[in-house]
Amino acid sequence: MTFLRYAPDVETPVPDEQKSIDGIIQGMTQQSQVVEKREHHAVRASHAKSSACVVGDLVVPENLPPELAQGLFAKPGTYKMAVRFAQGPGETLGDRVSTHRGMSIKVFGVPGEKLPGHDVDTQDFVLATGTTFPSGTAAGFLRDGTVIGKSTGLPEGVKSVVAATARNLNRVLHAFGTESAMADFLGHPYSHPLADSYFSQAPMRFGDYVAKIGAVPASPAQRNLAEWRLDPHGDEDGFRHAAAAFFRDNEVVYELKAQLWADSERQPIEDASVDWPVAISSYRTVATLRLPQQDAYSPKRVHYFDEVMTFRPAHSLTAHQPLGSVMRARLQVYRALSDFRHRENGVTAENTASPESIPA
Repeated sequence: MTFLRYAPDVETPVPDEQKSIDGIIQGMTQQSQVVEKREHHAVRASHAKSSACVVGDLVVPENLPPELAQGLFAKPGTYKMAVRFAQGPGETLGDRVSTHRGMSIKVFGVPGEKLPGHDVDTQDFVLATGTTFPSGTAAGFLRDGTVIGKSTGLPEGVKSVVAATARNLNRVLHAFGTESAMADFLGHPYSHPLADSYFSQAPMRFGDYVAKIGAVPASPAQRNLAEWRLDPHGDEDGFRHAAAAFFRDNEVVYELKAQLWADSERQPIEDASVDWPVAISSYRTVATLRLPQQDAYSPKRVHYFDEVMTFRPAHSLTAHQPLGSVMRARLQVYRALSDFRHRENGVTAENTASPESIPA
C-alpha cells in the first residue's frame, strides 16, 4: 500500500479560523467560571474527574516497518510514561452522567526537535473514546461547545437524562449496524474505563507521514471486562473505584496503534468528524503501554495529576505535530484554559520533565 507523505500544505485553514478559536476560548472560560462558582474550585474544562492516575512504560518494538518507524517510534526502546484516565465533562459529576472518556499520556525522555514553546523532552498524546471528534472543525467546535456551555448551569439530573437519551439512541442505531458519534460523546455506555479504546480522533504528523493514533486494551484481564457495566445508582464514583480496584490486582496493557493516511478524499485532514475507513488503512501497532499493578488513586499523586500536571497536544515533537482544524484549535485552547485553571487555584502549572517529579 502507498501511504501519503506529510508536507506543510496538507493543512488548509479557512480564513476566519482564528475567530472561531477565540470564541471557543471565551466560551469555555465562561463555562469554567460557572463550574468554579459551583464547586468553589477551578477544574479542567474537559476531563475534569479523574478515574486513575498511573505510571508505567511505553515499549517500542524492534523491526517496525519503515513507514511506522517514525518520530518517537523510529528506534526500539523503553520510555517511562504517566497516564491519566478521566470522565469527559468539564465538571465533577456523578457517574450516572456517563459521557465520553479521556486517556492522556505523557512519555518521558524523548529527544528531538519540539514544537515552539515546548522545552522538555516529553511527548503527550491526548486521546478520547470514539474514533472521531463529532464537531469536525474549529467552527463546529464553537457551535457545539456553545450549546454544551449553555447547559453547564443545569441540574445534574437533567444532564443524566440527556446522557441516557443519547445512550438509548445509539442502542437503537446499533440494531441497524450504525451509531452516532455525537450520541456516544454525550452518552457513553457504563463500560469499564480500562476496557475502552481511546483515539486521537484528529490527525497528527507521523514523521514523514500522517496518522491518527489509538490505544487498544491488550491484556486478557481487560478483555474480560467487555461485558462489565456500572450501576451508577449504587456508586456515583464507580468508574474510579473500578479502575483503582483493577490496578490493585492486575497489570494494564494497551497496544498503541497508528492509522496512516492513504487517501486524501476519504481520509480528510481538516474535518475530524470523518472516520478514516480501516478498509483503506488499518490501525497498526507501534508500541505497547505497560502499566503495572499500583495504587491508581493515591492522594498525593492524584493532587499532582489533577492540579499541577498539564497534558497538551502542544507538548510534542515536531515529528508528531497535531494537524487539522480541531488540532490547531486545541493547541491554543488547552493552554488558555490551563492558564485560567492554575491562576484561579493559585497553583503553578508544571510541564513535567521527569517521572521522578510524580509522587508515589
